[in-house]
Amino acid sequence: MELIQIVGVIFALFALSRVVLQLKKRSMSFNEGLFWIFVWSLVVLVLIFPEFTGYIANILGVGRGVDAIIYISIAILFYLIYRLYAKIDNLERQITHIVREIAIRDRYEPKKRD
Repeated sequence: MELIQIVGVIFALFALSRVVLQLKKRSMSFNEGLFWIFVWSLVVLVLIFPEFTGYIANILGVGRGVDAIIYISIAILFYLIYRLYAKIDNLERQITHIVREIAIRDRYEPKKRD
């Protein structure tokens, strides 16, 4: 096993332990935790068995395993960016709604000034 594999496995196991810790603290939803457990477990699997990427490349019709991993990673990153965009958009709508409600309430119920 190469040094980069050892360092990568240690990092992935550390990240996996953080995910498990967040799940125990309930600071992460179960579905998100399951997704990240899958991702970090897959990273460990690929680092321990690098020939697995060649198998994935053959299935996808890509020349090299590294290329397949890069393509898959880019697709996952685009999906995660989309999810972040959707959450931010939803938060902006909620903030706008709350600000409007406060503005309407304050118009009809002015605060007393001392």
